[in-house]
Amino acid sequence: MIRVLFVCHGNICRSPMAEFLLKDMVRRRGTADDFYIASAATSSEEIGNPVHRGTRKKLAELGISCSEKRAVRMRAEDYRKYDYLIGMDAWNLRNMMAIVRRDPEHKLHLLLDFSHHPRDIADPWYTGDFETTYNDIMEGLEGFLKHLGYGER
Repeated sequence: MIRVLFVCHGNICRSPMAEFLLKDMVRRRGTADDFYIASAATSSEEIGNPVHRGTRKKLAELGISCSEKRAVRMRAEDYRKYDYLIGMDAWNLRNMMAIVRRDPEHKLHLLLDFSHHPRDIADPWYTGDFETTYNDIMEGLEGFLKHLGYGER
């Protein structure tokens, strides 16, 4: 089983979007049993809060519900639990490293490092642009699945 933790600042916009999109993608491809997928925050300010309405709206347009999701914080123990800990931007990656302290197994990544155009995924909390966030996340997820050998099916 491949264990994946998506991480962003508050766990209400980008990381839950990536979590639920990947869950949907692997379900549609018939490979859901090969994965354990979750998301978390590097900060504690949104802990317990539901997914941001912009992310909920975008996922709902695709027929994906995230209604039960509440923000949780990443913990140092997550390093042992997950095979991939994937941040959305360089700031997330720095904060993830501060939480886990070291990355001897090279488990920490940025999502768009799996794409042909590595870059940060802008935080829609600030930009209000959930469509661009969705497109960037999908680009990263397709690259990630290809990296794992689970390309388009």
